[in-house]
Amino acid sequence: MNTALIFAGGTGQRMNTRAKPKQFLELHGKPIILYTLEHFEHHPEIDNIVVVCLESWIDELRILLRRYDIKKVSRIVAGGGTGHESIYNGLQALSGVCSADDIVLIHDGVRPLITEGLISANIATALEHGTAITVEPARESVIQSWSGERIDSVPTRDTIYIAKAPQTFRFELIWEYYQRSYNDNLMCIDSSHLLSIYHVEMHTVKSPPNNIKITSPADYYIFRALHEAIENQQILGI
Repeated sequence: MNTALIFAGGTGQRMNTRAKPKQFLELHGKPIILYTLEHFEHHPEIDNIVVVCLESWIDELRILLRRYDIKKVSRIVAGGGTGHESIYNGLQALSGVCSADDIVLIHDGVRPLITEGLISANIATALEHGTAITVEPARESVIQSWSGERIDSVPTRDTIYIAKAPQTFRFELIWEYYQRSYNDNLMCIDSSHLLSIYHVEMHTVKSPPNNIKITSPADYYIFRALHEAIENQQILGI
């Protein structure tokens, strides 16, 4: 079984919006989270979807799932105080239904410009290696500074990649390390960061362009422009 674990538990403070969390902001009347979910709903290799959501917005999400005919969502789980905790909650919910070798794709609810090919590549790589981390080559130099005032190193750009999503794993592997992090009282940026702490070998999947995460007002406007460009290309053939 291939399950998409979509975490959408953030409040979106950087969006400067008090009315709605960022994942429920709308483009053309449709919330961002629905654009994301539709990619997994329509993908032939995805069998199941679990969404981790802000507890106060779960009822609203259920209404939206019915309105947009999203049928693969089997469960909605309340999010935690951090992204790490939200993923833990989602994996814990899956522990009763997933077998050891099932594939879990962990994806941001506010990363709506993924592609069918990227989902397929994640599943294939995770089936072969147990892990699949979507990455994008760094386009600018990355600076390492321990103090924030003095540059300590500038790694060679051609060896530097930016971690994206989905991040995909055999269920047994990723659940084991999230449980270990819970016992060790560790909080991580994302799943790739977690596995790096425990020195787990990971494999990459190259991201297509424009696989952006919407965290600021500028990201929203970029998403709107890119989405409209994609629609025009489909309709007009340009």
